[in-house]
Amino acid sequence: MKILLADDHALFRDGFNLLLQQQEPGVQCLVAGGFDEAMALLALHPEVELLMLDYNMPGMRGGESVAAVQRDWPGMPVCILSGEESPELMGSLLAVGASGFIPKSSSPQVMMSALRLMLAGGVYVPPQMVVSPATQKPAPSSSGRGAGLTERQMDILRLLAEGKPNKLICRELNLSEGTVKTHINALYRCLGVENRTEAAVKARHMGLVK
Repeated sequence: MKILLADDHALFRDGFNLLLQQQEPGVQCLVAGGFDEAMALLALHPEVELLMLDYNMPGMRGGESVAAVQRDWPGMPVCILSGEESPELMGSLLAVGASGFIPKSSSPQVMMSALRLMLAGGVYVPPQMVVSPATQKPAPSSSGRGAGLTERQMDILRLLAEGKPNKLICRELNLSEGTVKTHINALYRCLGVENRTEAAVKARHMGLVK
């Protein structure tokens, strides 16, 4: 199994590589110092199963870069690493298709758990987005309680509660299926549920949807 880590700080790259070898000795880590170098490496190693990108490094253009990876490498999980811990930033990157956002202040245990989740096909939503919704700007709702969800996530929640499948949600909101799935996974975590039915029931109970 291979992952690709792009970060312009050699100390972080070396430290992460050491942690990875200690915790997951069967995983090979390729490293790059910038976004363009990472894309070149990805072209040489299409077998990479997870791409990790530092939010602040040469060539990185935030959500635009995440979207570019999703366009050129469909299905490639993208994890964002950053010293910034703004819930708004996290939400915006998850909204364009990132499979996770790991603050660099995270403990080694949290970081490895997040990586295992993403490698298994899941989406890692940082605790800052779930535990501290008061720090976020809630999405408007009829009851005034947004549960820390973004406006786009509220749109998807309303359609989900109407029983519409992902393909119809994609069509109505003009979003890719991968983006919709990412939003739905984030919804589950924010609401503390495990499936669409539970999400719809809890959303109605909270007054988020009718």
